[in-house]
Amino acid sequence: MKRSGKMRKAAASAGFMVLLVAAAVWIGLIAFSEKAAHGPVSVWMTTADQSKLLHREADIGWNRDGQASDMTIDVDDGTEYQRMDGFGAAMTESSAWLIANKLSEGKRNELMNRLFSYDNGIGISYLRLPMGATDFSLSHYTYDDMPEGQTDPELRSFSIEHDKAYIIPALRQARAINPDLGIMASPWSAPAWMKTSGSLIKGSLKEEAYPVYAEYFVKFVQAYASEGIPIDAVTLQNEPHYEPDGYPGMRMEAREQAAFVKSHLGPAFDKAKLNTKIVVWDHNWDEPYYPIEVLSDPEANKYIAGSAFHGYAGEVANQQKVHDAFPDKDIYFTESSGGQWAPNFADNLKWDMRNLIIGAPRYWAKTVLKWNLALDESHGPANGGCSDCRGLVTIDGASGNVFFNSEYYAFGHASKFVKPGAYRIESSSYGDGGIENVAFRNPDGSNVLIAFNSASESRPLNVRWHGRSFAYSLPAGAAATFVWQGDRSANRVEGGQRS
Repeated sequence: MKRSGKMRKAAASAGFMVLLVAAAVWIGLIAFSEKAAHGPVSVWMTTADQSKLLHREADIGWNRDGQASDMTIDVDDGTEYQRMDGFGAAMTESSAWLIANKLSEGKRNELMNRLFSYDNGIGISYLRLPMGATDFSLSHYTYDDMPEGQTDPELRSFSIEHDKAYIIPALRQARAINPDLGIMASPWSAPAWMKTSGSLIKGSLKEEAYPVYAEYFVKFVQAYASEGIPIDAVTLQNEPHYEPDGYPGMRMEAREQAAFVKSHLGPAFDKAKLNTKIVVWDHNWDEPYYPIEVLSDPEANKYIAGSAFHGYAGEVANQQKVHDAFPDKDIYFTESSGGQWAPNFADNLKWDMRNLIIGAPRYWAKTVLKWNLALDESHGPANGGCSDCRGLVTIDGASGNVFFNSEYYAFGHASKFVKPGAYRIESSSYGDGGIENVAFRNPDGSNVLIAFNSASESRPLNVRWHGRSFAYSLPAGAAATFVWQGDRSANRVEGGQRS
């Protein structure tokens, strides 16, 4: 039987509809598959006018074209650079004392979560711990102080009892909130009886005290381990080219650091079977030749993990000089303080984002740390040094209220999202007046892009990754963090130069 023309047309139309439905299903499955595989991009923003402070923005989606624009940031998670240890600040005695004594239990717990929790705060993952007194402690002390004229070469009086009042409880609570937390310890001075000045103020380490001072480090690391607080790394001396006259300090030349490490501290750590890393310099960017000199001693070099820098003089790019000279050694950024000399939120956000959050990792830093975690409304308690420094947070001693400063939000753009063990990955960047950025790949496969618009007007940016892209507009002076899921199985190569 022959079909009529109407029947043939109806059949053709039905077949066409089936094809349309199948195509729609196919396209939908592709879209669903893409979304499931890569998901949306999460966005957090801080603006210069403080209208948004680490604010969760609406998620954005991917475009399939992956086309370039005038401000395209190409992210390559197949090229890895240094492995990150974390972002944070210093748990000085002043900070620990304020947290313990000026906050109710409820406010203390709230603050510690705002500092150390990934979910409820900024997820600080690395702390610097002074070994004894600094300009932000309640008194002058070390772990083996002796009456004037007496010595203790066998360290029989060594004790960390002083730290058990405020510092150790604060560290334990921080580690309970964030088990990923790493700690680097740094001395401001050896005990007075080991020094040429006979005082915690000024002077240098006596050569005959080198062996006992090495044992002092060993006992410190072991004592903290016995309290359940492992020490990831130590630096030999805070700011060895500065001898303050109002608080503890000690001068230490490059040749002295090399001699101390190769003949005393390195062998002492080996004998005690300590895995704690040894880090040299721990002072400003303006003297990269100092760590290069220490690392150039082959006997010292074998014990040294890397070099640490502060941000009070010089420029962050000098970290590259040390990396280029010794690419197998790590770079750490360990100190920079905000203060009332710089009260403008927008300016502080800009400096920290450009130099520390973006600049320091792009020049190989695996830690990025501010100075005090917390200070009070009078910039203390201080112990003879900086009279107008600012912590990540300010604790009002009278009311117990906590104020979160620009440094808290700048560092939160990294610490909340970049987890210990993440690798810095390749990303194209633009200099002053453009979108400056740094990118990371977390151990769980997620990618993090931190961007800052250093221009004086809003700028569009386009991020391209694996043939896909997303677009965004970043206000002038604003910081943003973008997070998306990547592919853990991607092939990777190790980067050899600064991206």
